Amino acid sequence: MAFFTKLEQVAERLRERIIAGEYRHGEKLKQADIAAELGVSITPVREALKVLEMEGYLAGTPHKGLCVPEVAPERAQEVFELRLLLERELTTRAVERMTREEVAELKTMHREFTSLVKARDIYAVRAANVRFHFRLYQMADLPQTLQFVRVLWARYPFNFHDDQVVRFKQILDEHSDFIRQLDAGDRKGAVDAMLHHIETGWSRVSKNI
Repeated sequence: MAFFTKLEQVAERLRERIIAGEYRHGEKLKQADIAAELGVSITPVREALKVLEMEGYLAGTPHKGLCVPEVAPERAQEVFELRLLLERELTTRAVERMTREEVAELKTMHREFTSLVKARDIYAVRAANVRFHFRLYQMADLPQTLQFVRVLWARYPFNFHDDQVVRFKQILDEHSDFIRQLDAGDRKGAVDAMLHHIETGWSRVSKNI
């Protein structure tokens, strides 16, 4: 599996929740509540919160502790362009070196994503999309690049005011195209499909910032 320590597992789960909008901007994250929900002790939660604060997913505020910060829409274009550059590199390297077992893992994740879209489970769909992307990027074995991308996602203005049902259908189609290119052995086609997916998401976000 991709994560080996409790700290890594908790940090990734919290990233998913923040990106998915499950934790709202300005909401304080309580260590005890998170530990109870995830079935872990306070220690990995405390350490994971420190990691997320360094990455920009959380920010300390007076009298409230660690909260989910607002993103800066005026920086969105720059963040998008950096995402495109680094995620191109991660996707290219990943498709060049992934094993059959890893392709099968992505297919399983895609099937799970499909089921969630059909069930219209909004937060679960968003979190599943995060997991799909970062599992793919982990396959590149470029940990420093991956860390930069994590930081960029913390600063990206994901748009939750858009028509989510329409966007989920688009994501499903775009992920499906990526999987088809992998199955066909078309590495360039797979990379192009992923970049198109990122660009399509940006085209919807940029209209609302």
